[in-house]
Amino acid sequence: MENGIFFSIISLFYSILISIVFFSKERLQNKENSTYKKLLIVNVIGLLIEIIPGTYASKVLTNSNPELASFILKFILLYFITWLLLFTYYIAVISFKDRVANSELKDKYLVIVKRALIFIFGVSTVIVFLLPLYSYRKGGAAYTYGPAADYIYAISGIAILCWIFQLLLNLKYIKNRKYSPIFLFLGLGAIVVVIQRFYPELTLIIPVQTFITAMMYFTIENPDLKMIAELEIARKQAERANAAKTDFLSNMSHEIRTPLNAIVGFSQSLSEENLPDSTREKARDILMASDNLLEIVNGILDISKIEANKLEIVNTEYDMHKVFDELVLLTKARIGEKTIDFRYHLDSSIPAVLYGDYVRLKQIILNLLTNAAKYTKEGFIDFKISTIQSGKVCRLIISVEDSGIGIKQDKINKLFMKFERLDLEKNITIEGTGLGLAITKRLVELMHGRVVVQSVYGKGSKFTVAIDQKIVSEKVAVSKQVEDAPLAVGGKKVLLVDDNKLNLKVASMLLSKYELDITQVGSGYEAIDQILAQKQYDLILLDDMMPKMSGVETLQKLKGIDGFSTPVVVLTANAISGMREKYLKDGFQDYLAKPIDKAELEKVIRKYLN
Repeated sequence: MENGIFFSIISLFYSILISIVFFSKERLQNKENSTYKKLLIVNVIGLLIEIIPGTYASKVLTNSNPELASFILKFILLYFITWLLLFTYYIAVISFKDRVANSELKDKYLVIVKRALIFIFGVSTVIVFLLPLYSYRKGGAAYTYGPAADYIYAISGIAILCWIFQLLLNLKYIKNRKYSPIFLFLGLGAIVVVIQRFYPELTLIIPVQTFITAMMYFTIENPDLKMIAELEIARKQAERANAAKTDFLSNMSHEIRTPLNAIVGFSQSLSEENLPDSTREKARDILMASDNLLEIVNGILDISKIEANKLEIVNTEYDMHKVFDELVLLTKARIGEKTIDFRYHLDSSIPAVLYGDYVRLKQIILNLLTNAAKYTKEGFIDFKISTIQSGKVCRLIISVEDSGIGIKQDKINKLFMKFERLDLEKNITIEGTGLGLAITKRLVELMHGRVVVQSVYGKGSKFTVAIDQKIVSEKVAVSKQVEDAPLAVGGKKVLLVDDNKLNLKVASMLLSKYELDITQVGSGYEAIDQILAQKQYDLILLDDMMPKMSGVETLQKLKGIDGFSTPVVVLTANAISGMREKYLKDGFQDYLAKPIDKAELEKVIRKYLN
């Protein structure tokens, strides 16, 4: 035995080093780490037994006191059994973890395995100490043999068969590095058997077990709890920062949209009055500047929502022909008085009703058309939507081609980067933030589509987008004829609730053309008082971000009043992505964003008052 003592001493040093590293830091309390902890402790104890009493027994007691030598050497055999059984349990832990999904069933299996291994350990301990073990010295080397040693060989063979059986059961997980210690042990064990056949005086099995135990340190799930704690702190900080950013954007949206609501509302009113042409033109310029500002605000809010992975695709049924008509009208307004030939075509084979997020689809197309209108001074804009249909899927092929300034080939890769504006010196007079195309690309990707750019610098560009939409066989719920039917809502009662007097004035002005009976109040408390006073209303337009009592809180109190059934529509400047869904979940019947869009307002009136 002493001929292999140097291997054992080196192994002890390495085992203690691994143990110090492992125990110096707090670890996750799972079965894998717990089993590995026991393996480390047992390995160190086994090495100490072999080096100190084992060497003494084989060197001094083998001839002088063979009974005592046999007794001491049996403890080394007991170590072999302990390590083998612990390693077998470890294999069972990782094997069941991969193969058994149900955690309760997995725990049940492991309890059975653990009890069986404990039973085997107890029986083996008795057998090893009952069976004889012989030792003798020859040529300066010590040898052990006998029934007790033969029993260890038998137990080792059975354990190895169990490991191989587990490997066969987990063949599809075999590439997992956790199983590498098994292959290492089988490979090194075979080499050791060959070596010891020729050099039986070398005791290499315990150093091999030490090596396997050390290697396991790099394969087990062994995260540093300090690192986990730091990551958890970082995650919470990031969540708080993201929440603060969302709150800031929400407040910014509200604060900017509130005065914009007044500017847009009064400008629209002025532009429709019988005024001198110069004054009407100034009102239109104010409206255009307001639209540009609103576009910037929407762009910043959208890109922030996308980056936070909080922008959702909301699929509904829609009429593509109607969406196309709206896009054409909006683009004509953007082109204005420019000498541009605006050509447009919609494939007649596109189904009447599709299923998808038409709001985001419209946003994608409008961004492309707006860009074309911005960067084309003269010439043409060609807008086409064609289709490829397969089964219930309609692939929309949207192309927007223009004869504008074009894009340099080396700049195309930067085109979809946020806040990136190309040829800034040349286009300094063109308004924009460089967010439109960045948002467009992100939205296309969210809808599992693709966008392609072709451009010749100085001659023009062509953007092509392909997006799949489902084909719906049912008809649109609200036909165009119904939407174009005259409104008959005169005399209907509407309650306007807003803490901002300008907003009340704008909303009343927009509603005045419908000859409605309008009541204005400046807080949620006043709105509740109106309902408690038994006053009846056909519709309530309720602002949300009000002091003392928000619109959401007001709505909950209104719903608590017996007999209250009036439809309540939130009228809010809090217009970041996802707010519509939030407010509908809060119990509002519908949602209107500020600045108030006349078309959206008319839809609400038509839906709830007509």
